Amino acid sequence: MTPRDRLLGLTVIVLWGLNFLAIRVGLDHFPPFFFAALRFLLIAIPVVIFVPRPRVPIRWLLLYGFGFGFGQFAFLFWAMHTGMPTGLASLVLQSSAPFTVLLGAFLLREKLSVWQVSGIGVAVSGMALIGWDRSHHAALLPVILTLLAGLSWAFGNLGSRLAAANTVGDPQPMRLMLWMCVIPPLPMLALSAAVEGPTAGWHALATTLSVDGLPSLIGLAYIVLLGTIVGTGIWTTLMSRYPAGKVAPLSLLVPIVGIGASWLFLHETPSPLSLVGAVIVIAGAIATQRRPAPTVTVPSSTTPLEPPARLGV
Repeated sequence: MTPRDRLLGLTVIVLWGLNFLAIRVGLDHFPPFFFAALRFLLIAIPVVIFVPRPRVPIRWLLLYGFGFGFGQFAFLFWAMHTGMPTGLASLVLQSSAPFTVLLGAFLLREKLSVWQVSGIGVAVSGMALIGWDRSHHAALLPVILTLLAGLSWAFGNLGSRLAAANTVGDPQPMRLMLWMCVIPPLPMLALSAAVEGPTAGWHALATTLSVDGLPSLIGLAYIVLLGTIVGTGIWTTLMSRYPAGKVAPLSLLVPIVGIGASWLFLHETPSPLSLVGAVIVIAGAIATQRRPAPTVTVPSSTTPLEPPARLGV
């Protein structure tokens, strides 16, 4: 990756790490499935009206939308609603990185370098250390739901890459990301009506201008504008430029921001062991970005050299 694209990737990490605080604030007011539907509905309505649909096979757009949009946030919001701590959620969700790399290797036949495999192994060990240290803060069900969110994100990453690769003409990653947001709202609203009741979410929305509801409105604005449009837009662009195994490991840095922000604003104090694990995660993520040394072929002494080209006629 170029230095500029690495900087863009790090920008996404900060935006997504802080996104967990916004989610936490929103879930204190909204039912989880309705909140997930609302974040995409606010984007989908103007997109359908003003943004032309990218010329991409519908199956890859659906895979992107159902994986990244519907599956990831249905499971994640459900997990956080049932007691998953904010910092720990930001950690466990990054299981999407190894899931993406493995799915890319098995389904897309993407080759993995030794540095990528080693770096992912180191980063996952750091995640495991933090998860083991903090597992007593979360029941088993929220952890499983967050892992399913990570797996859904991984399938969404593959859908994004396949959609970009099979778009007719200019891939236009931003347009692709915006149309991804059109997929989740209706199935998510149906899920909300079935599980949470047909009026619970709309009642919560009607009270967002109250003193208690205003923070959730600010959180929703952050999620829509910075977390989704800016963050996911940059991420989709990077996924269209590089193999999945090159981009996905960057997301392993999100827990560092998520845990730090939870520590500052929600008073979820990280233990020394969690901080050690965070350093290990950073080291592994950096290792996955190392470029292999170029292979230089040196002709052997027994290999005849080509005669020099003659000048003139």
